[in-house]
Amino acid sequence: MTSPSVSVESVTKRFSGHTAVNKLSLDVYPGGIFGLLGPNGAGKSTTIRLIMGILEPDQGKVSLFGSSDGSRKLSARIGYLPEERGLYKKMKVLDHLIFLGETKGISRGDARRRALAWLERLGIADWALKKVEDLSKGMQQKVQFAGALLHDPDLVILDEPFSGLDPVNAQVMKDIVVGIAKAGRTVLFSTHVMEQAERMCDRIAIIARGETVVSGTVAQVKADFGGRHVALGFSHDRERATAILADPRLIARVDDYGASAELKMADGADPEQLLAALVREGVGLRRFEVVEPSLQAIFIAKVGADPAAIPLPAGVAA
Repeated sequence: MTSPSVSVESVTKRFSGHTAVNKLSLDVYPGGIFGLLGPNGAGKSTTIRLIMGILEPDQGKVSLFGSSDGSRKLSARIGYLPEERGLYKKMKVLDHLIFLGETKGISRGDARRRALAWLERLGIADWALKKVEDLSKGMQQKVQFAGALLHDPDLVILDEPFSGLDPVNAQVMKDIVVGIAKAGRTVLFSTHVMEQAERMCDRIAIIARGETVVSGTVAQVKADFGGRHVALGFSHDRERATAILADPRLIARVDDYGASAELKMADGADPEQLLAALVREGVGLRRFEVVEPSLQAIFIAKVGADPAAIPLPAGVAA
């Protein structure tokens, strides 16, 4: 069996009495996209910093490519985009990327060629000779993203890579990440946005309060969650559905988004019963579909209705 690119074995990390990561284990295998998912404060960034060797675990072990030598000795094989974007703002964009390439062992000429190609691909070639501080935050994020990929790493680790990007730029970066995975490289990225993970990931781990809640392939996680699920879209008379959605004989759980909802049917209830009840009450529908449970629904069911509200002690990162 292929050995994992990343192996985290029963890792625990504490900060001033707060346990940020608690006996966490996960394996990320070569190829594909692995999503490390969880609410704010769940321990995602701490886990990534442990993998990168920025932090040392209090207990447990982290291995990369089957080695426990640490990420510094394996730096040329790893591309890393941290959650805290960090660039030298007085440097010119092209010079910055050349510098990052040289730190990974690429010759200056090769780093320059690769940097120009990435800037073109990301649509910011016209800014190559501008100082980093002259770029918008989204553009700066693209520069750091290019820096993480410049040396063609085997393993790409991205901490909240799409945070703060507009939809167009986020799509550009998503397409690149998917392309990297299709080319056989390994991608591990963290996010608390379930829609991103559902569209991109092959395997996921959902963590909360530093512990694994759910892990496996996306298909496996959905199958294990079980139940029959219905997606509704309302065109009008949304209020007429209120009593029906509150009927425990029909509905076990509702994730209500106002103009739409995702439902888990009660045991023994049939979607046709639900449809008949909605029609009988004159509820206007633009969508009624029996679906797989979404990762969003699973996330909320497993983590809680208000996952972002998990408190952190002062000074402790997620």
